[in-house]
Amino acid sequence: MANTSSAKKATRKIARRTEVNKARRSRVRTFVRQVEEAIASGDATLAKEAFLAAQPELARAATKGVLHANTASRKVSRLAKRVKALSAPTA
Repeated sequence: MANTSSAKKATRKIARRTEVNKARRSRVRTFVRQVEEAIASGDATLAKEAFLAAQPELARAATKGVLHANTASRKVSRLAKRVKALSAPTA
């Protein structure tokens, strides 16, 4: 257990930050799941709308340090690829 007042304050700060980060991470996962569900349903317009909503959420998570910048970029790239493949005409 923390003994000094600064260590006690640090644990309080960590607890607050953890709650905020959990909420942000959950929000990102929700947006990504909505895109994946839209892709699974085969609805191209719904998938595109969901992707356009998820993109800034991923960027924000990277900015805030919840996700690594490269991780967010990779997720956006892979989702974009899947959404594009869905809306492409099948030959």
